[in-house]
Amino acid sequence: MRARGSPARVHDRSLRRPSCRSTPVVQCGTAFLVLEHPEGCRLVDAPWEALAGASVFDLAQPMRTGMPQSPNHAPFRMLLERRHGDMVRSDGGSAANEVIVTGGHVGTHVDALAHVSQDGLLHGGLAAAGVQSHQGFTALGIDTFTPYVGRAVLLDVAAAHGVATLPPGYEITPGDLDRAARGLDIRAGEALLVGTGWSRHWADPGLFTGQSLGVPGPGAAAGRWLAERRPRLVGAESIAFEHIAPGRGHATLPVHRILLVEAGINIVETMRLSDLLDAGHREFLLIVNPLPLAGATGAPVRPLAVV
Repeated sequence: MRARGSPARVHDRSLRRPSCRSTPVVQCGTAFLVLEHPEGCRLVDAPWEALAGASVFDLAQPMRTGMPQSPNHAPFRMLLERRHGDMVRSDGGSAANEVIVTGGHVGTHVDALAHVSQDGLLHGGLAAAGVQSHQGFTALGIDTFTPYVGRAVLLDVAAAHGVATLPPGYEITPGDLDRAARGLDIRAGEALLVGTGWSRHWADPGLFTGQSLGVPGPGAAAGRWLAERRPRLVGAESIAFEHIAPGRGHATLPVHRILLVEAGINIVETMRLSDLLDAGHREFLLIVNPLPLAGATGAPVRPLAVV
């Protein structure tokens, strides 16, 4: 991000107020913007100044009927309910509209903490049976997710292996994450993304879903590595975020248990990270704001990376 030739750092408000020699900090909604110059620091007049000339990367996969998705969730469908010409107003105007049917975990989406339980318990030891009904959840639903606007770090595990895309069924280890994190400052309360290059396979549903060959992603040990860094959220390119072994499907999902149930960390799945990986960006401003579907266990999202 650049404003008048100077880089901007964006800090989540949950962290301590950033400091600088001349106290050039401006609070913008839920974030602080700090502009640094070689001679010192400068307070911006308005937050949009810090983003002037920035590039925006759309990290959402396009949603369409037949797109790759988990077989465990209701499929996405869209059709035109009304077409232009079906109803014409007296002045010649007409309008079209559609009907959309989708599950909350289809396309690029955020997992709510209510999504996974272990032995009947949700995050914080909350009994799932006491907060769920046919209308959804009265606690830990996606509507309780606070929109995230802050720094993100992208760990390019594929690049650490010298490839553009990890092979199907590859289990990411803590050692892989250590190598991908070299030279990067990982801070608690910020976003931590894992790059595998898997979003390049979006056009091949059979390969992307990994039902036969599996999908690369963090194994249980790598999931604990992520949880120990205490990020506000994590994200990756595949449907299930975590490692799927060949032929196993979604039989067990230990990383979901570690992150959602034990650590209380939201997961963003099916992100389109390939453009960011190709551009070599490893840290950037990330915006994540899923639809506030009351009581839902997840919701579609269109994450944006600003660099």
